[in-house]
Amino acid sequence: MSTATHVEATAVNTIGWLSASDTTIVVPVYQRQYRWDIGGCEQLLSDIRAVSAADAGDTHFIGSILSTASTSADDDAHLVLIDGQQRITTLMLLVAALHHTLRSDDPELARELERVLVRADDPTRTKLRPHHAWASVFESVVLDRRASGEDAGGETRESRFDDNYAFFRSQIRPDEAAGIWRGLQRLEHVSITLGPGANAQQTFESLNSTGEPLRDHELIHNYVLMGLSHAQQSEIENDYWLPIERATGEQIGSFWRHYLVMLTGREVSVAGERGVYDAFRHEFPRLGVDTLREHARQWRELAEIYGTLLDPRQAPDAEIGRQLGYVNTFGRAPYPLVLRLYRDHAHGELGLTDLITSLEQLQSLLLRRTIVGTPTDRLVARLCRAAAVGRDELVGAIARITPSDERTRVGLKYGELPHAAYVLGRLAGADVDAADELDVEHVVPLAPGDDWSPDGVRRWADLSDDEQNSFRALSQTLGNLTLLEQPLADRVFEASFPAKRAAYARSGIGLTTDIAQALEWSTGAITARTARLTDAFLQVWARPAVVSIDDDDLTPILDARRRRGWPAGWQREFDYVEFRGEHWEVPDVRYLFARIFTRLWNESDASRQAVIDYSARRGGPVYPEMAWNGHWEQIADGRYLYLGWDARYMLSAVQGVLDEAGWASEVFVKYSYIGNAMA
Repeated sequence: MSTATHVEATAVNTIGWLSASDTTIVVPVYQRQYRWDIGGCEQLLSDIRAVSAADAGDTHFIGSILSTASTSADDDAHLVLIDGQQRITTLMLLVAALHHTLRSDDPELARELERVLVRADDPTRTKLRPHHAWASVFESVVLDRRASGEDAGGETRESRFDDNYAFFRSQIRPDEAAGIWRGLQRLEHVSITLGPGANAQQTFESLNSTGEPLRDHELIHNYVLMGLSHAQQSEIENDYWLPIERATGEQIGSFWRHYLVMLTGREVSVAGERGVYDAFRHEFPRLGVDTLREHARQWRELAEIYGTLLDPRQAPDAEIGRQLGYVNTFGRAPYPLVLRLYRDHAHGELGLTDLITSLEQLQSLLLRRTIVGTPTDRLVARLCRAAAVGRDELVGAIARITPSDERTRVGLKYGELPHAAYVLGRLAGADVDAADELDVEHVVPLAPGDDWSPDGVRRWADLSDDEQNSFRALSQTLGNLTLLEQPLADRVFEASFPAKRAAYARSGIGLTTDIAQALEWSTGAITARTARLTDAFLQVWARPAVVSIDDDDLTPILDARRRRGWPAGWQREFDYVEFRGEHWEVPDVRYLFARIFTRLWNESDASRQAVIDYSARRGGPVYPEMAWNGHWEQIADGRYLYLGWDARYMLSAVQGVLDEAGWASEVFVKYSYIGNAMA
């Protein structure tokens, strides 16, 4: 067998590789700056903890590290890192945090950690030399020699090195140091070293650009089956996974996302991240075969329900099928809640009448918000949380965010009717199965020709500009729309009103034959018909009469958007925050973070205990001392809040501690125009 001449690849133990006396690495100038955020650090630490708790022979593979021998006479490193900078840098920060946590309590382990961090020939230099612009900052963090808030030149300089080091420092308790070290020692990677004749750029591109990335549901599939015996894999595949695939078809990815929203009552991000897969792993961190079978039975059942949502004709009850068809008018966004309601009904926990009522209320919510121009996204997670508490809680949650009758009347009077075929069909009592045989008819056409006439006497061209503009403004409102059988609609397409009257009179739809009673069609007739139909509309799509408030498009704090890093515009993300009936002028998540933790600490013994419990469980963000350099705020005697986190971590902490205190349901944010537009 022939061997490669310019590339050497070896599977190695990562810590052993870094600890070797001859391992000294430089990051070349052309490499991008260090970018890992706290979310990435959290996942790495979670993986290390998991492999630490696993069987003795288990390891965790972190990928490949690509390097080449240094050829610079001025460079005392023996390797130039081409690919793997982000992972190696983060590991160094983790090892440094571990070292600084226990160096006084466990000198022997501290010496082992030093062999990973510093050079054998010069303990004042780190083994990794990052991008030259940040090398001194990195070394001062790893070697713990920075003055508070300053770099070597005496200027304030925050960096990802500081933030991620602080995260690791906050998360590692002295009593778990040995476990973290055990997990670190079980990391492995493939070390790829290029010879002088290798094409470094081509090798880098081959490692990072080939192949189609796995989709979320494929990652879940691999995660579920990995580690099982062949017989167990076959059992899970045949008895559970394949039925899930058959039930959900091409929508299997959406199924897993909607299932996780239903399960957690929290939004699951999909844009630019492996959000669904990461959420799945968080909910199911360890899956033994017995536990897996139990969960898989539930997944299979819910997938079969999901298939019914996709094709309501499968529903065993005709009325349920009809309502599911109605819900599908609004797309698949409501599916997490419908999935929960249908499952509860299937288990006998929700009666048929209550199920139908809940589906009707959901439609009213979505339709009314669309009519008044209020967004309908990011609503369903909060409704899933309410449904998990009970039916009364769900009714209250729906009522709170359903626009009032008054706002809906105004929207119907002047605005374009959304989902016209659905609305007119239900108002007319038309069979949903016959909808394909009916056309949405505009009594006044959208673009009347010059000869079109509202009364058989005056032509469109003879009407004044004001009259024409009034007709145009009302042409897509409820009063100017009806349903008409296709053969009749084809015959009167863009015909004048007198010709349409004759066709309308022959229709079998009462909503349409009523129009034939009018001798002419005017803006007054449109307005009057809108008023009559609106009365019927408000009965079909009623608002639960359990609250008197009309929501101001407020977002519950648990549904607030978690932004990675600090995106442009973050300083003006919010218009305001509603905190337990108080109105706070809070423009950004950093300010909110500090105010929430300060308020909880000083509000009551119970809320202070929630802060203590949350910080103890999550390793911060409140500490008894300022144990490392960074941005701190004292919130009480002997209690300090660390402010060096990113936006995502801060919001997660706000959500978590409010949930811990039992206050989350009473806190809302109002996004600014910038906040709604932020990526």
